[in-house]
Amino acid sequence: MRVELDGRLALVVGRDGPVVDQVVAALAENGAAVSRRQPVEASTQNATTPPDLAVIAHDLSPDGTAEDIEWLIDAAETIGEAMAERGGRLIVLTTSFGLLPSRRHAAQSVATARTVAAMRTLAMRLGPTVLVNAVGAGAISDGSGSFVAGGQALLSHVPTGSAGTIADLVNAVLFLADPMNTYLTGQVLAVDGGWGAGYGRNF
Repeated sequence: MRVELDGRLALVVGRDGPVVDQVVAALAENGAAVSRRQPVEASTQNATTPPDLAVIAHDLSPDGTAEDIEWLIDAAETIGEAMAERGGRLIVLTTSFGLLPSRRHAAQSVATARTVAAMRTLAMRLGPTVLVNAVGAGAISDGSGSFVAGGQALLSHVPTGSAGTIADLVNAVLFLADPMNTYLTGQVLAVDGGWGAGYGRNF
């Protein structure tokens, strides 16, 4: 997916891994000047020039730590407030369990629901200058048979019948980052193959 990000400063916050790596690469390929930080570093963000675009990438695996979630929520608030005057986009990359909880992933469902609530609160606080949205990952494969989000068990409840790819998540991030997308804030774009359409309620 191609969007026009030439001349924009982008900050990606999240632990190193294939998802964060591909988000960083895609933003750079579309013209953004990208920097990246670990969760604990970004909660004390005090850069003199706030980014035009910030991506806060949560650990999408079920064993993500509660400590990371706290750091990332704090980072979103700190960075978002710094962006408020000049404006921009803040995108939270998380899982779809914040919209539709899973019995198999109860702890992650609770934590992600808090993340979504924090994102929507920021959207209300920072509007109209900063648009704040999220991408919710369903069952996402890394292309080698392993999952970076969700898992094999979810696929029996996915209408498309297959796992998504990291590229699907990256394209959703780019859609929300696109300067032409001007009237969307406080929303979660679920990249879950339709899992949240109803199948998940019996999962």
